[in-house]
Amino acid sequence: MSDSGEFSLIAAFEELLRPRSDRVVRWVGDDAAVVRARPFAVTSVDAMVDGVHFRLDHPGVTTADAGHRALAAALSDLAAMGADAGEAYVAMGVPDGLGADAVVDCVRAMEALADRTGTTIAGGDLVRAPALTLAVTVTGWAESADDLVGRDGARPGDDVVVTGALGGAAAGFAVLEGRADGGAALVAAYLRPEPRLAEGRALARLGATAMIDLSDGIASDAGHLAMRSGVAVEIDLEALPLAQGAAEVAAQLGREPWELAAAGGEDFELCATLPPGTDAPGTTRVGIVAAGAPGVTLSAGGEARALSGYEHRLG
Repeated sequence: MSDSGEFSLIAAFEELLRPRSDRVVRWVGDDAAVVRARPFAVTSVDAMVDGVHFRLDHPGVTTADAGHRALAAALSDLAAMGADAGEAYVAMGVPDGLGADAVVDCVRAMEALADRTGTTIAGGDLVRAPALTLAVTVTGWAESADDLVGRDGARPGDDVVVTGALGGAAAGFAVLEGRADGGAALVAAYLRPEPRLAEGRALARLGATAMIDLSDGIASDAGHLAMRSGVAVEIDLEALPLAQGAAEVAAQLGREPWELAAAGGEDFELCATLPPGTDAPGTTRVGIVAAGAPGVTLSAGGEARALSGYEHRLG
């Protein structure tokens, strides 16, 4: 906010943003948003900080990338519940030296993703901060609690499936850090993930018994699902669908491709459990739910493998 005041930036935001639902009665420009509710609200909060969740000092990384990524991560939580997207509220902390154009670019990228997903950015806050900080609250909607999927319903015998391809974000991050060579699509997988909202709703309609988004990697996230459901989840690492180019990056890093796919995290695909034999187009079967001590077992080549996904260290 070094070259533009708070009020002029907020005015610029108002020029960019558009409502996408007639349920939004009041939004930006008032002290609070007013939204006509559907029967069930689904709410999640996600925060990203420069130097922790992204790095603006990486070559080619922009505030637009940061804005897209922050909103995508928040919307991914709604996707994992099978909810419809609704509204987003963005608290932005802006450091000294970050120009007005960069701040507006950040919001413009959020608005572009909001447009594609049917989300209304209905309000927020703008403050000074030591580093670019984006805290996003999203509210999704459902007509019935039965339309939503939690982490706690997996049953022995269920299939474990994932959407899309895995390992692209971890490979892209390695490329950004200069630890490997790889294509622009891998970097985009890290910087510009797409929340799988349509896929989440489709899996819910197919009868998904449990679901989680793959933000930390299936090695950890399948474990969270297993613990909440009180079941054993068995994952075949060699069945994980790999993003194009991820295997080549893994080779440069001296790692197995399935390590990036299982432990790299930040792909923001979905992992779901489905009744056995369910046909779920666009997904790959990667394991099974079994009776036994709650937790996840990972195997490759007939051997158990010890892997863990990303975990934030606090303090």
